[in-house]
Amino acid sequence: MNPFAFRLQEQLHSIDRQALRRKIISVQPLAAGRIEVDGRQYLNLSGNDYLGLAGNVSLLEEFYASIADHKQALGSGASRLITGSRAIYSQLEQSLAQLYEKESALVFNSGWQLNSGVLPALLRKGDLVLADKLCHASLIDGLRLSDAKVIRYPHLDYERLEKLLQQHNDQPGLIFIVTESIFSMDGDCADLRLLTALRNKYGAVLYVDEAHAVGVRGAHGLGLAEEQAVLDQIDLLIGTFGKAYAGQGAFVVGSQMLCDFLINTARSFIFTTALPPINIAWLNFILPKIVAMREERLRLAKMAEQLRNKLCIFNIATGGASQIVPVLLGESALALAAVERLRDQGWWVHAIRPPTVPPNTARLRLSLSAAMQEEQLDGLAEQLAAVVQE
Repeated sequence: MNPFAFRLQEQLHSIDRQALRRKIISVQPLAAGRIEVDGRQYLNLSGNDYLGLAGNVSLLEEFYASIADHKQALGSGASRLITGSRAIYSQLEQSLAQLYEKESALVFNSGWQLNSGVLPALLRKGDLVLADKLCHASLIDGLRLSDAKVIRYPHLDYERLEKLLQQHNDQPGLIFIVTESIFSMDGDCADLRLLTALRNKYGAVLYVDEAHAVGVRGAHGLGLAEEQAVLDQIDLLIGTFGKAYAGQGAFVVGSQMLCDFLINTARSFIFTTALPPINIAWLNFILPKIVAMREERLRLAKMAEQLRNKLCIFNIATGGASQIVPVLLGESALALAAVERLRDQGWWVHAIRPPTVPPNTARLRLSLSAAMQEEQLDGLAEQLAAVVQE
C-alpha cells in the first residue's frame, strides 16, 4: 500500500474507533413528512423541509404547469456576471428586497458559498469579529478566510459579548457581530433585540444568518428578525432557500451599496456558474405562497412545543425554542443505539456527533415539518426513554 492510501486507511480506522464514520444514503421524499429508504417508509425527522413543500405533490404539479409554456434550461451556462443571469433572477431579488424593506438583495448558489464569500469580502486586517461560539461551520470557514481578528464568545452569552465590545471599542477597524438566529444543532434562538441594541450602542456591524428561521418565523415567514421587529437594524441578513423554501441557493438583503460591493468582491459569487433558471423559477413561484403560510407556521411551532414537553415528562434532556428539537445523549455510542431503535419503529433520525457538535454532546436532532401530524410522533418520547434507561 502506498503512503497516501495508508494515511487514508489509518484516518478512516480512527474515525471508526470513535463511532464517527459517516456514509451517504439515498432517499426518496414522500408526502406528509415521510421518506422512503431501501424500500421502507419512515417519518423524516432529520430533514430541513420545515414547511413540507418538497413532498407536496399538488404544489409541484401547480409549479410545473405554470412553466409548461416557458421552458427553463437545466443549466445557466455561465456566472451571473457573464451570461448566466436571467430576468427571473432580478424578479426574485426585487421581491426579496421589497419583502424585507431593504434597498437590495443578492442571490448566491448556497448558504455555504454566501458565508464563505461574503465575510472575506467584507472583513479587513484590523477589523474584529465577535462570533457566537456555536455559529455554523460555513460562518467559521468564512471568518478563517478573512484577515480579521476573530473572538468567539460563549453561546448566547450577551453579557460576555458586551464586555468584549467595551474592551475593544477603541480599536482602529470595524467591529462585526456574527450570529445565527436559530442555531441549527440546539434549536435555540438569539435575542436579536438585545444584539441590535448592542450594535447601536457600540457602532458595530450586525451579520445575522437566518437559515433555519426564514419561512417558519415571523408573520410573513421572514425570520426571527421579523418576529422580534428588528429588520431595519440588521446590516446583513442572510437566508437560505434549501430548507423551508425546498429549493436551492441563499440570499443577503441590505443596502444597494452593500450588494454592489459584493458583486465586485465576493469570490464565491463572481467565480461560479449561476443556478439553473428552473430553480429560480421555483423560488419566484413559492415565495408569495410562503409569505401566506401563517397556519403552517403556527402548527409547526405547536407541534415542536408539544414534543419538548413530552420529552421533559420522560426526563429526556432537550432544549431550544424552534422546530429543531435536540435530544441530548452525550455519548456517540448511545446516540447510535437510539438511532437504531427509532428507525426500527419507523422514525428516520440521525446521530449528530463530534466534530459537528462539541465532544461529549452527541445528540439526536429532531427536525419537524408542518407536513407532519401530531399523532405521527406518538410513542417517540417513550422509545427514547427506553434507550436512555437501558
